[in-house]
Amino acid sequence: MPTDQSGHRPAAGPDTAGTTGAESQAPAPFWPTGPGDLLDPAALGRMSGLDFISGIAEGRLPSPPILQLMNARFIAAERGRVVIEATPEFRHYNPLGGVHGGWYGTLLDSVLACSVQTMLPKGRGYTTLEFRVNILRGATVDTGPLTAIGEIDHVGRRTGVSHARLVDASGKLYATGSTTCLVLELPTSPPA
Repeated sequence: MPTDQSGHRPAAGPDTAGTTGAESQAPAPFWPTGPGDLLDPAALGRMSGLDFISGIAEGRLPSPPILQLMNARFIAAERGRVVIEATPEFRHYNPLGGVHGGWYGTLLDSVLACSVQTMLPKGRGYTTLEFRVNILRGATVDTGPLTAIGEIDHVGRRTGVSHARLVDASGKLYATGSTTCLVLELPTSPPA
């Protein structure tokens, strides 16, 4: 994987084939192909949460592999706010013929927790302590792209709290979510 001295991949150009709306404005994701493509904990600990999440959204840092499975990508990241766009596919269906609740949960958990991460300084990370999802409307392959927006409510030394919504292009609400994250210390130097 080509990287610069800081361990970042150079920014990718836009990938606009087969995309619409906000997705066509976002750079192509950097999809890791194995664990060696992910940042090690010390490299992550040496950057702020906003630098880390922005690097993913800009295609300079590896995107979470789970988002490739969800047919999703980061669209925007700013202090206290993260946006991911995803398009449901048949492979996301449950046995009853609609998109599985785990798909909604994965997207909402991603924007909820990453919005908390954007507020954290160098040497701090998070883990999801609990999250709640309310599915309000079923999605299918005909729904088209949905946008998950996560925004913080509070981030302190020990916990972060955020809320999220999942909407279609017209603003129709499909799901909401909330989380509490535990804020953790990250290593800033490699193990000896």
